[in-house]
Amino acid sequence: MHTAAHPLLPPVPDLPVWRVLDTRLKLDRLYGLWQAWRDMPARPRVLHLVAFTDAPPKREQLLAAATPAQAPVANELSGAWIGLLPGLHRFLLDGGRFQLTLCVGELQALLREQRFEADAVWFDAALAWDRHRLKALARCSRRGSVLSGLAADTPLAAALREQGYVLQDAGWRHDPPWVTRARDAARRSPAPVGRCAVIGAGLAGASVAAALARRGWQVDVLDAATQPAAGASGLPAGLMIPYASPNDSPRARLTRAGLRLVRAEAQRLLRSGEDWGPGGVMELRPDGRGGLPHDWSVAGAELSHPVSSDGHEAWRAGVPAGDAVWHTQAAWVKPALLVRAWLAEPGVRFTGGSDVASLRAAATGWDLLDSSGRLLATADQVVLANALGAPGLLASVGLTMPPVHGMRGVLSWGLHTPSSTSLSPPHPINGSGSYIPHVPAAGGAAWYAGSTYEATDGPAATRSAHLQADLDKLRRLLPATAAALAPEYAAGRVQAWEGVRCVSSDRLPLVGALQDAAPPTLWISAAMGSRGLSLAMLCAEWLAAQMGAEPWPMEASLARSLQVQRGR
Repeated sequence: MHTAAHPLLPPVPDLPVWRVLDTRLKLDRLYGLWQAWRDMPARPRVLHLVAFTDAPPKREQLLAAATPAQAPVANELSGAWIGLLPGLHRFLLDGGRFQLTLCVGELQALLREQRFEADAVWFDAALAWDRHRLKALARCSRRGSVLSGLAADTPLAAALREQGYVLQDAGWRHDPPWVTRARDAARRSPAPVGRCAVIGAGLAGASVAAALARRGWQVDVLDAATQPAAGASGLPAGLMIPYASPNDSPRARLTRAGLRLVRAEAQRLLRSGEDWGPGGVMELRPDGRGGLPHDWSVAGAELSHPVSSDGHEAWRAGVPAGDAVWHTQAAWVKPALLVRAWLAEPGVRFTGGSDVASLRAAATGWDLLDSSGRLLATADQVVLANALGAPGLLASVGLTMPPVHGMRGVLSWGLHTPSSTSLSPPHPINGSGSYIPHVPAAGGAAWYAGSTYEATDGPAATRSAHLQADLDKLRRLLPATAAALAPEYAAGRVQAWEGVRCVSSDRLPLVGALQDAAPPTLWISAAMGSRGLSLAMLCAEWLAAQMGAEPWPMEASLARSLQVQRGR
C-alpha cells in the first residue's frame, strides 16, 4: 500500500534526482519525505534534502520522532549524528540514495553557500524573513519549483513576488519574469544520465563510479592493471583520519566532511574488525605543533578532543609526553576492499588490462583509445582518476591541468610477535608517520608502520633505507614499540609495501570540469596524496553533484580549495 503523494515530491517521478530544500529542519517532515519517496512505485533514484537549523536536535530526539516504519533511516541517521559544527554536513542514507545535507548556522549565510536549484521548497513562515533572506532563497529555486507551507494571503506575498514567486493553482511557484527561458535553460543544467567512462580503478576512480552508478549512470572503469587498486590504493592498511589544525584550516574541514562520508560507506560495505577497524585513532604531536583550535566547541570535541597521559591505556606502550588528540571517528581500513566494494555497485563494470593512451572527441562524447589506436570504450562523459597519467591524456586533446608529481612511499609491516603484541597500543597511532597494530591478515595479526615520502623525480633510496626511515619514525612516535620491533628489522624479517602517491602543489585533490565550455564532458578527480581514504568519496560526491546540478556536499567557499582550476 502506497502513501499519499507528498507535497515536496514530484507528481511524475521521471527524474533521476529530486532536490528538496527545507528552510527549517523538522524531523516529521524529514521522515515523512523519506517514507513517501520509498513508497513511490517509480521514484527518483536519489532524493536530496537540504535542511537548515541553528540548533540540531539531539540523538534521542531523532529516534523518538520516527514511527516504526521510519526506524531504519532514523537508526542510520542517529548513528552518524555527531560533531555537528556550524556549516554543512552530508549524510548518505538508505544505501546512499537518500542524501541529507544538514546546514547548521545562520540561514541567510548558509543559503549563500549553496550551488543548486531546488525542485521543491518548504517555507517556514515562523522564521524572520526579510528581503535579503528571500533573495538568497530565490537563488536556490529553479523555474517551476514548488513553495509549500505558505498560505496564499501571506503578509509576505509582495516580497515573494519581488523575488519571482507567483501564485498558481493556489500554490506558490518560482517563475521570475526577468530571467529569459534561454538563459534559464543554460544555467546549471544536469548532464543527461547515460554512460560514463572512469579511467583509473583506485580510491578516486572507484568512488566516482559508485557515486554515479547510484544516480543511474552506466559506468565503465578502465585501468591499465589487470586488478583494481593496483597503485597507491593497494596499500594493505591505511588510516581514514581528519587533519587537525589550530586555525581549523580548509584541509581540516574537508577531511572532517570526507570522513563522515567514507565512514558511512565502510559501515555499509565492509566487515568491522576484518576489513576496517572503527575504534578511533590517537594523534601524537610530541613537538607541540598542530593540534586543535583553542576555542574548540563541544560539537567539535565529539569528533576530536585532547587527551592527557594520565591513565590513558595507550601511554603504557611508552608514548612520549606531549600534545595528543583522540579522533573518535577515525579508523584503519584495507583500501583495496573498499575499492572492490565500490566497483561491485550495480551499474559499474571494471575492465582491467585497458591502458587508455589517448582520447578522441566523438559525436556524442569521447572515444578512449589504447596506444595502437584501438577503441577501448565510448562514453558521454569521461572522468580522469588515473593520477600521474592524467596530464598525458589531456595533452592528447590539447588540454592542460595544474602540475602533479609523484611521491614514493614504503610501508613496513610484519606479523605480531608476543613482544610486539604486548608493547603495541590497542589502537592506531598517527603523527610523524603512523603505526597500525592488530590488523587481521593471512597468517595472523599484522602491524604496519610508516610510511616514507620521497619525490619520484630524484634518486630513489634503497628499500632498506626506506625501512630504516620507517623505524626511525616509529622510534619518535612509539619508542617502546620500536624497541620491540627493532630486532625484526635487523634480522630482515620486516616486509615492505611500496606505492607512489599523486600530489598537487598544495597537497589537495584536483576535482571538477576540465573544459571551460559548457556543458563539460571531461572531468577529473585525482591527486589525493596521502589522504585518499579521507577525501575520495567527498570528491566523488562533489563531482557527481556538479555533473547532475545537485546540492553540493560542502560549502561553496570550501569547495574552492578542491576546484581543479583554482590556480587560474
